[in-house]
Amino acid sequence: MRALLCRSLDGIGSLEVAEVASPSLGSGQVRIGVRASGINFPDILMVEGKYQVRPELPFIPGLEVAGVVLECAAGVEHVRPGDRALAFARRGGGHAEEVVVPGAIVTPIPDAMDFVTAAAFPVAYGTAHFALTHRGHLAAGETLLVLGAAGGVGLAAIEVGKLLGARVLAAASTAEKLAIARQHGADETINYGVENLRDQVRALTDGKGVDVVFDPVGGGAFEQSVRCVGWEGRILVVGFASGDVPHVAASMILVKNFSVTGVVFGEHSWRFPDDTRARIAKLLDAYSDGRLKPTVMRTYPLAEAIVALTEMSSRRVMGKLVLLPRDHANL
Repeated sequence: MRALLCRSLDGIGSLEVAEVASPSLGSGQVRIGVRASGINFPDILMVEGKYQVRPELPFIPGLEVAGVVLECAAGVEHVRPGDRALAFARRGGGHAEEVVVPGAIVTPIPDAMDFVTAAAFPVAYGTAHFALTHRGHLAAGETLLVLGAAGGVGLAAIEVGKLLGARVLAAASTAEKLAIARQHGADETINYGVENLRDQVRALTDGKGVDVVFDPVGGGAFEQSVRCVGWEGRILVVGFASGDVPHVAASMILVKNFSVTGVVFGEHSWRFPDDTRARIAKLLDAYSDGRLKPTVMRTYPLAEAIVALTEMSSRRVMGKLVLLPRDHANL
C-alpha cells in the first residue's frame, strides 16, 4: 500500500510517500480502507519528535481516518466489512491507503456524511466535546472564550459550546478568521491581532471575565487569557499551536480561585474507548440533525501531503485540511 512515511524526526520536509506492507490485523482490531484522512497539528509535532506519542521509526503519521471496513478480528461486532466508518488513530498510521486500529474506537458514519467530512470530524469535535464537558464542566448560561477560533478544533469548540447552551466569545488574529467564527455561531468576536484581549473580554462581560477558556494556541494568547478568566473559572489547555509553551504564576491562580486543566483527548480515547465511541456517536447525531457543520478548507492527494502539512504549519488554515490516500470518485 502507499503511505506517508516518516523515517527520521527531521520535520515535514523529510517525509516521503512510499510503498509499504499493509499492517497485520491483531486481536480486537479493524482494518479500514482509508478514503480520507484528517490533518492535525500533532502530525507536525509527531514527525519532529515533539509529540507525547512517539512511535518507533519508521512510522506513518495521521490521527483520524474515514473509509470502508475491510476486515474485522474476532469479537468485533458493532461494525462489519463493507461498513463506512471513521476512527481516531491516536498512535498514527492514518495517512495511508489502509490502517489497522482497535475496533473499540471505530464508529459507523451516517449515510448523509461523506468521507471527507467524516475524516475532519473525530479529533476536532471529540476534543472540543471532551474538553468542554468532561474537563471544563461548561454549563448552559456560562460564557466561553475560544482562542484560535478559526482552526478546526476552534470552530468545533464554538459549535459544541453553543450546543451546550453557552455564550461564546471567539478570538482570532484576523478579520477573515473572525468572519468564519461568526458563521459557526460565535456570539461575539475579538481580533487579538489588533485589540487587547483582556480589555475586550472585560467589556463584553461587564468586567466579570469568562467562565471557561478553550486554548489550543498557548504562548502569548494563554498568558492574556489568564487575565480574562473570571472568579472560579476554568482554563482548558488543549494545545500549543503557537509553538510556545506558556507559564502561569501560581499566585494568579490563587487570587481568582480558577483552575488550569489539561486536555488530552487522544490518551483518554485509548484508556476509555467505549466512552469515546459513545461520545463520537452522540456528536454524529448532532451532525445528522444539522447542529454541527464541519468545515474542510481544502483536500490534497497523498502525493501532496508535504504541501498540506506545510500549509497547516503556517497557521493560515481555517477549518480542516484532508488528505485523499486513493483516487476515489465517491467521497
